[in-house]
Amino acid sequence: MSDKTHKTIRIKWVRSGIGFTYRQKTIVRSLGLKRLNQIVVRPDTPQIRGIVAAVPHLLAIVPETPAPAWASVPEYTVHPPEVAPAAPVKPAAEAVGAEAASEAVTVETAAEEEEPQAAEPLRPAKTAHKKAEKAPAKAAAKKVKPAPAAETKSKAGKKKGAPQKVSKTAKASKK
Repeated sequence: MSDKTHKTIRIKWVRSGIGFTYRQKTIVRSLGLKRLNQIVVRPDTPQIRGIVAAVPHLLAIVPETPAPAWASVPEYTVHPPEVAPAAPVKPAAEAVGAEAASEAVTVETAAEEEEPQAAEPLRPAKTAHKKAEKAPAKAAAKKVKPAPAAETKSKAGKKKGAPQKVSKTAKASKK
């Protein structure tokens, strides 16, 4: 009996319980299956085998899946990169000459970087005195509205030139 307690079986829910009795659905749920095509692992006992045998049309016992081939390959190890030997230290006189040469190179590269910027066309800068010159020209270009004339009232008390309200019936008769 001790051999059987260590063994396990894999049970798969293969068919829906729709259209079957409530008792059959509860048997499936009692095994711990919650979704269709779900697989659970249970101990291989006569009781579990009897439960599965009660609903063989809904459940199936599936064999253990073999381990994938890549799982048997030992993992590879990553070695740290080899450190290159350090460059020899230069004497102080050579180091000063090397620094001057590197500064000359940086000045040349800076001059090369400025050239493409100078090649771009420049926009004329707007200044305050140019804006002041344009201001009177803009005012002259605008049409100045005349001041409103003194309004006079007609006999009916309506202002002359004021829009008159037209009723809906008058609009319909005009059409």
